[in-house]
Amino acid sequence: MTEIVPRPAFLGRLNGSAHRAALNVFMVVVLAHWAEHVAQAIQIWGLGWPRARARGVLGAAFPWLVSSEWLHYGYALVMLIALFVLRSGFTGRAKMWWTVALVIQFWHHIEHLLLLIQAHTSWHLAHKKVPTSVLQLAFPRVELHLFYNSIVFLPMVIAVYLHLRPSLAEYRAMACSCHAVPQS
Repeated sequence: MTEIVPRPAFLGRLNGSAHRAALNVFMVVVLAHWAEHVAQAIQIWGLGWPRARARGVLGAAFPWLVSSEWLHYGYALVMLIALFVLRSGFTGRAKMWWTVALVIQFWHHIEHLLLLIQAHTSWHLAHKKVPTSVLQLAFPRVELHLFYNSIVFLPMVIAVYLHLRPSLAEYRAMACSCHAVPQS
C-alpha cells in the first residue's frame, strides 16, 4: 500500500519549499518601490526640480500614481501582509530583524490609512489643507516616506542576509528552502 503524503497548504509551501522564491519576488517589488522614492529624492535635491514635478520614474509617466492614496495605501497593506505571511519562514536572529521590519511597516500602514481616510473625507489632521500623516506634521512628505521605506527595508535586508547564513541552531530550526551551509 502506498502512503499518501499530504502536500503542505499554500502558506506552508510559501514558508517552506517556495520561501526563497517568495522572498526574491517580494524583495524585487520592495526594491522597485524604494527606488521610486530615491528617484523622487534625486529629482528634488539633485536636479532641483520643484516638489510638485518630482514624481519618480513611474510617476513621471503616470502622474496619477503619485496622488493616488488608494495606491499608496494598497502598497502599504500588501507590504504589511507579505511581511506577516513570510515571517514564519524565518528563525532566530533573522526572524527578530524581520519582525522589526513588520512592526515599522505596521506603523507606516497606519500613517497611509490615515492619509486615505483624509483623502476621502472632509477631515484633515491638524486642520491642514491636504491629507497629512502624524509624522508629516514634523517632516515633509517626500523625506518622511523615503525614511519610512528605508527603515523598513534595512531590517529586511539584515533579516534576509542572516536567514541565508544561519547559525547551526538556526539551520536546524529552518523548514524552508533558503538555507546555506550553516556557520560554525
